Amino acid sequence: MGRWEPNARGRLATAALELYSERGYEQTTVAEIAQRAGLTERTFFNHYADKREVLFATVGEFQELFVRAVSDALKSVAPIDALAVGLDAISGMLTDQRDFVRTRQAVIMANPELQERDLLKIASVSAALADALRRHGVTEPAASLAAESGVAVFKVGFERWIAADGESELSRLMREALEELKAVTAGGEAS
Repeated sequence: MGRWEPNARGRLATAALELYSERGYEQTTVAEIAQRAGLTERTFFNHYADKREVLFATVGEFQELFVRAVSDALKSVAPIDALAVGLDAISGMLTDQRDFVRTRQAVIMANPELQERDLLKIASVSAALADALRRHGVTEPAASLAAESGVAVFKVGFERWIAADGESELSRLMREALEELKAVTAGGEAS
């Protein structure tokens, strides 16, 4: 097996996603993933704690990018506009991985255990955003409300993007969802 070949982590992720899509998450073993990637099980466990983590390995990077973009923007703009900057940043990350992200989401939606894990991860993102907002002087409950709103905007924009035919830009969908939220909170209705 080619443990020394480059991009073992990426090859494992690709193999896992292919197998999850073909056979289902629960029916796929780590041994099968490693074999499909041309690697050993030991190499798999050097990169991932378990087969579930293949689907969630980039959540830390996603959270860090989102929080950093919001934190940097808070130095010069209002919290809601800082969330827009963060949404733009994560849109770029996800757009670069569109096929993987769409397939990943289909696998997650087919498995209640994975859906639960996804919700826990997104709750962690919300908590990190709220913490960043508080560090920049946004008081409670505004920090938590803004963070939860940012996550809600993300979820709506993301779901629209996943369902789209590939023509829609994620960043535009995120901005539209944010404008809808702003309109609703201002007492109106977005057009």
